[in-house]
Amino acid sequence: MNLFFGKAKTKTTAKDAIYKLRDTLDMLEKRQTYLEAKVENELKIAKVNATKNRRVALMALKRKKAFESNIEKINGARMTIETQMMAIENANVNLETMGAMRAGAEAMKNIHGSMDINKVDATMDDIRDQMDVANEISEAISRPVGLGEELDEDELLNELEELEQEELDAKMLETPAPAVYTPNVPTHQPGNRTPLSHLILLIDTIVLLNLRTQEKGGR
Repeated sequence: MNLFFGKAKTKTTAKDAIYKLRDTLDMLEKRQTYLEAKVENELKIAKVNATKNRRVALMALKRKKAFESNIEKINGARMTIETQMMAIENANVNLETMGAMRAGAEAMKNIHGSMDINKVDATMDDIRDQMDVANEISEAISRPVGLGEELDEDELLNELEELEQEELDAKMLETPAPAVYTPNVPTHQPGNRTPLSHLILLIDTIVLLNLRTQEKGGR
């Protein structure tokens, strides 16, 4: 069959199409650069012969217009090719994205194929039960063994208050009593005294009486 109808055409991949379009785009850019140089050259010829030889100048302008027309067509072709390249690249990206998403969906299906919601719930219940057992074991291990679990807390508080009161009483006993000032009163019998001696004795007596009066009032 291939002898009569030829070989079957191979499918063009997005990568091959993009390479081909880029080669064509490079060729068109080179062609445009060449034509732009021709346009500049024809414009120079027209300027030089504008007053000397109008026929030569006119022919140069005609060729310039033809070159510019080709440049416009090349610009249109380049725009079309660039648009097509962008479309192919976007389509290729979408294809790759869909392929990756499809592979991910298949992987998730394979993973979940060996799982069941009832099995998951049962596993989670087992985990919770084991966590409760572990907490109970930890509490049992950390609980003191035979260390006054039956002691009366009120009794301990009363004993503590008695100790505090004893300490306060001891501090009060250690505090010295305040000193009371008592003036020196002469105890010898009055003899022959001078008027100055009488005056001093009188002042001391008054001061002593005032001090005793203050002490009685303070009591």
